[in-house]
Amino acid sequence: MASFEVIGGNKLRGEIYPQGAKNEALQILCAVLLTAEPVVISNVPDIRDVNKLIELLRDLGVKVERNSPDTYTFQADEINLDYLNTDQFVDQGRAIRGSVMIVGPLLARFGEAKMPKPGGDKIGRRRLDTHFIGLEKLGAKFNYDTPDVFYSATAERLKGAYMLLDEASVTGTANILMAAVLAEGTTTIYNAACEPYVQQLSRMLNRMGAKISGIGSNLLVVEGVEKLGGTEHRMLPDMIEIGSFIGMAAMTGSEITIKDCQIPELGLIPDTFMRLGIKMEFRGDDIFIPEQDRYEVDTYIDGSILNISDHTWPGLTPDLLSVALVVATQAKGTVLIHQKMFESRLFFVDKLIDMGAQIILCDPHRATVIGQNKQIPLRGIRMTSPDIRAGVALLIAALSAEGTSIIDNVEQIDRGYQNIDGRLNALGAQIRRI
Repeated sequence: MASFEVIGGNKLRGEIYPQGAKNEALQILCAVLLTAEPVVISNVPDIRDVNKLIELLRDLGVKVERNSPDTYTFQADEINLDYLNTDQFVDQGRAIRGSVMIVGPLLARFGEAKMPKPGGDKIGRRRLDTHFIGLEKLGAKFNYDTPDVFYSATAERLKGAYMLLDEASVTGTANILMAAVLAEGTTTIYNAACEPYVQQLSRMLNRMGAKISGIGSNLLVVEGVEKLGGTEHRMLPDMIEIGSFIGMAAMTGSEITIKDCQIPELGLIPDTFMRLGIKMEFRGDDIFIPEQDRYEVDTYIDGSILNISDHTWPGLTPDLLSVALVVATQAKGTVLIHQKMFESRLFFVDKLIDMGAQIILCDPHRATVIGQNKQIPLRGIRMTSPDIRAGVALLIAALSAEGTSIIDNVEQIDRGYQNIDGRLNALGAQIRRI
């Protein structure tokens, strides 16, 4: 198990490029299973979760060629479905959350799919009902092996259907969408997730020959086609990493330029950090964060305390609430952080309290942060990264703290952030991997 030794208190300076979007990558990579023709994907992030999914696809029979550090060619013309019955597949599937999205493509193209209960962050209950109910409406039959926690599904031929999703699940929408493109007839998906990643997947599928309309809305209509062809696709920059860099710059009082952000795809992320008092300038597609010794939290018009909460798109992504919470600890003012989706995601605040932050954990979903206006800096401690997003939030806290911090279990951070220590050290951070 690796750890980061972080010497805090250093101001950072320079330019940094965000990696390709992790959450988009997990969808796009599964979509290569829908065609026997080559699919070229670029801006692929070199992170643990993505690399594990690529390894799973390769072992399933997908031909994988790495053309450059961030570009791959995939060809799924010789899939070995027997691999789904192996212990190795079970281990791989349980290692990453995104592995569940192979079910839709395999069902659509081959009529069968299997999946162990997927892994991922331990942030609370993350049910899969939306995936399975949607696929059942397309004609799939599911079997759940309770002792082995293993799912299997079959379908002679999927058929289009109308469905109203019980939640606007991003991965659920993606899974159903990938199944529907090869189903017979028309599928209508209402209350669909409309995040940029789902829009990217939809446009990629259309380039492959699918017929999807309503892209960018919560009502997707899919006319099924007989088969799909190859295509080329470039992933968006990772909006979570961009938000993390904005928060990091404010906490450390640094001057940073985040390059090639595709700002129109960021939704409320810049506005949310502006409400925390962070100044920024849009320079073309770059975001410039000036050095800022202090930042003050906004209030509502009537003077009441600001509430930052997660919402379905175009609301704030829940993946950035951990970063917003950390940034608030050194702001001037008070903020209520309301994490609606996952009941275990705020539990990392005990580490921040040990560092000197003033936080009241009201319940599993809400925390009140009393900002210290950088009058009382955080202090370095030893802590453990519980999940990807809390891990990078703790890293940001350590970079701003006085003294040395040790962050254990940084493999969690590596799951979502590419060479984060090397890239931040290039800006002037002092992070040593041990």
